[in-house]
Amino acid sequence: MNHDLPRTIRMQPGDNVAIVVNDGGLPAGTVLPGGLVLLEGVPQGHKVALSDLADGEPVIRYGVTIGYASGAIARGSWVSERVLRMPAARSLDDLPVGTHAIAAGPLLDGYTFEGYRNKDGSVGTRNLLAITSTVQCVSGVIEYAVRRIRDELLPRYPNVEDVVSLEHVYGCGVAIDAPGADIPIRTIRNLSKNPNFGDNVMVVSLGCEKLPPARLFPAGSIPIGNGAPSVVTLQDRQHVGFMSMIDALMVTAEQHLAELNARRRETCPASDLVVGVQCGGSDAFSGVTANPAVGYATDLLVRAGGTVMFSEVTEVRDGIDQLTARAATPEVAAAMVREMQWYDDYLVRGSVDRSANTTPGNKKGGLSNIVEKAMGSIVKSGSTAITGVLSPGDKLTQKGLIYAATPASDFICGTLQMAAGMNVHIFTTGRGTPYGLAAVPVIKVATRTELARRWHDLMDLDAGTIASGEASIEDVGWQLFRLILDVASGRKTWAEHWKLHNSLALFNPAPVT
Repeated sequence: MNHDLPRTIRMQPGDNVAIVVNDGGLPAGTVLPGGLVLLEGVPQGHKVALSDLADGEPVIRYGVTIGYASGAIARGSWVSERVLRMPAARSLDDLPVGTHAIAAGPLLDGYTFEGYRNKDGSVGTRNLLAITSTVQCVSGVIEYAVRRIRDELLPRYPNVEDVVSLEHVYGCGVAIDAPGADIPIRTIRNLSKNPNFGDNVMVVSLGCEKLPPARLFPAGSIPIGNGAPSVVTLQDRQHVGFMSMIDALMVTAEQHLAELNARRRETCPASDLVVGVQCGGSDAFSGVTANPAVGYATDLLVRAGGTVMFSEVTEVRDGIDQLTARAATPEVAAAMVREMQWYDDYLVRGSVDRSANTTPGNKKGGLSNIVEKAMGSIVKSGSTAITGVLSPGDKLTQKGLIYAATPASDFICGTLQMAAGMNVHIFTTGRGTPYGLAAVPVIKVATRTELARRWHDLMDLDAGTIASGEASIEDVGWQLFRLILDVASGRKTWAEHWKLHNSLALFNPAPVT
């Protein structure tokens, strides 16, 4: 293909805009295939009007009205957020239910990966010692201990890949009994039970916090490993000086490491995969290349019996009718509507609406507003029926395609998907971000070849070949599916190679005192 030729992509035949594909955009005067002449320069990923649009006329992309012209727009003009008015949010009443609940298709059998099977039936893709905390006050102590554990203990336990601190800023100074406080509490609890930790978690408490170990893990559910106490409380009288605390953590860590070191990878079916899909630093290509490829891989994973979670309430809110139409049952549709309404109300309490989501980078990458962004985000979910819904902080209890309601923040969404039990994370980006998680491998998918080349040692897969015509969505979807199996079996992602780990971020809608 001649990459110097002007290229645009029109998503649906009825669209009256198309996006520019060429690196660097196209200058004014460019003649597009078909004879359309650009009246002004249009940056890469941005929209060009394919017909004359009158004031107030719908601007259509993905076959959906993404906005209304705020004045006359001539054919061949650049259609940016400056010339659009955003539509009102779709009502949550009278939505279609189950009208497009497509079955997953033929069983995809015979695909496996090498994972760590846990006693509870879940499967880890990594073998990690996790240290959780009941309060942020102990974070510095844990950080010191983790350095010594890595230096002094881990070399003696070669089958344990790393030690991870589940650091957070919660546990005290909060309205612990307020409505909404259950979300961060159950998130911390379920983070501690991620499959990559092998049912084996250390807990560090200060001793005076509002979230004591007995409340974090009620009814004797504190995980213990190798019969050793999992809780180290720093205010206990037995600790005389800082080194006494560190010594206690080292002794407890070694007991857990010995148990984890006995774990071995074994062949597991692809049905044991729990994959979270997410996008961040999105651009206009996200819904053209990377996200559709992820959606194709999502369908393959569901056909293989696996579980896929998609999320980000504000980034699917404008397509709620598409989601309820794919609900496997009326109860699933009602649960999705419930989560949308809860979040609508949450935003109202903060005196904002869904339009606050779109970032300057999104707009620079060609996304005019949250409606356009949502249309490109939803396609990560593929095409099959949605079989379950999770509230923030909940843990998975079923397989299939799951809607996990989370904020759109990269860090909060990833934290909540990790708490739900994902063992592999897929993250698409058009603008680029070095996002990563310490506890779960993150596969980074670039929407554009230019980004994949420029960030060659940060992106794991280039979906930009779809836009250039070098590969199909199906091709890249299968490539991603096979990469997921390889990473689940131990292949390191670039984020793991460089140890690029973002801090966990809890979603706490309750007051801070």
